[in-house]
Amino acid sequence: MNALVKKPTGPTAVSALQGALAAEHAAVYGYGVIGALVTGKTETLARADWLAHQEARDTLEAMLVKLGATPVAASPAYQLPFAVTGTPSAVRLAAALEDGVTQAYLAVVAVTDRTLRSFGALAMQPPANRALAWRGTTVAFPGMPTTSTNA
Repeated sequence: MNALVKKPTGPTAVSALQGALAAEHAAVYGYGVIGALVTGKTETLARADWLAHQEARDTLEAMLVKLGATPVAASPAYQLPFAVTGTPSAVRLAAALEDGVTQAYLAVVAVTDRTLRSFGALAMQPPANRALAWRGTTVAFPGMPTTSTNA
């Protein structure tokens, strides 16, 4: 092998898209929980975000089929990251879901295919903006995992 030719070290296109699809499935489920606990304008926002995740899910499924892959199926239920018992925790869940989806699309940005990298970069923006809307603040690098400094 030529020393100038490097073996790809990033995720494959299919695995990255499957990861994004899994995150979209989780978001669709999570927004079902959120929708049951919020009312008024918050419910309207949650419903719009739920529909956006359904649309993104459908897009990813179509992309995977076009690549010859079987899209990962949604789980029948998901473990929530914390107890969601009312509006404040539902709002926290929405921000957490959006962070997870943003992070999943970051893996798509790491693939070698230029078109998919662009898709991933553009697909990260809506969930990062939705996380901002739910949280009220943004993070320095949306999609990058945060590390706790608490010991």
